[in-house]
Amino acid sequence: MGKSAIITAAGSGRRFGEAKQFKKLHGKPLYEYSLDTFIKSRLFDEVILVIPNNNQEKIKREIKREYGSKVSLVIGGPNRQDSVKNAIQNSIPKIDLVVIHDAARPFITKSLIEKCISACNTSDGAIIAMQPHDTIKFSKNNIVEKTIDRSNIWMAQTPQAFNKQKILEAYSSREFDDLIITDESSLMEKLGYKIIIVPGDGKNFKITTLDDWKRAEAELQ
Repeated sequence: MGKSAIITAAGSGRRFGEAKQFKKLHGKPLYEYSLDTFIKSRLFDEVILVIPNNNQEKIKREIKREYGSKVSLVIGGPNRQDSVKNAIQNSIPKIDLVVIHDAARPFITKSLIEKCISACNTSDGAIIAMQPHDTIKFSKNNIVEKTIDRSNIWMAQTPQAFNKQKILEAYSSREFDDLIITDESSLMEKLGYKIIIVPGDGKNFKITTLDDWKRAEAELQ
C-alpha cells in the first residue's frame, strides 16, 4: 500500500500572534519536529510539507538545504481544507493512503502513526482522538442546559488517515462547496464514510496559544 504523509504548515497563526510553525522551539523550527518523526518512521513513500504562499522562496531554500529530496513542498490555499486538498492532488499516483498531520503537534510518535494506519485496514479512515477528563456542559447564552455524557465525546487530534480515492471523491462532492471544516474527518463523516477512532496521547497536543508553547518548552527540558 502506497502511503503519503502530509504535514500542514500553511496557517497564518492568527490566534498565536505569528506563524508559529516556523518559530524556533529549543533552537529548532516547530514544523521540523513532526517532519523528522514522519521521515524517520520510514513508513511513507513520500512526505509532503504544505507551506504558506508568503515567503515561500525563503522557506523552499531552507527546506531544500535541510532535507534535500526527502520532502516535497506544496503551496497552501486560503484555508486548511484547500491546503490539504492541494497536497493530496499533488501526491504521487501510486498512493493509496494519505496521513495528514498538524505541524503544530510536535510530539507525535511513530507508534501513534502506525496505529492510525493499521485502523484503516477495516475502515475508510482513522483519526487519533482523546476523551475529555472534565465534565462537559451544553449551554445557550452562557446558561447551562444539560450535562453531556462524556463517554461518547472525543477530542480529535492528528494524524488522520484516509483512503486517498475516497477523500478525493469527498472533496469533489457538492457537500464540500458549502462546508467549512476544521479537520478532514468532518468532511468524510458528512458523506457517510466509516471513520475509526484510535485513542491518542495527551502529549500529542496542538500548540495554539502562548501557554501551549510554554508547555512544549517544558516537555523538552
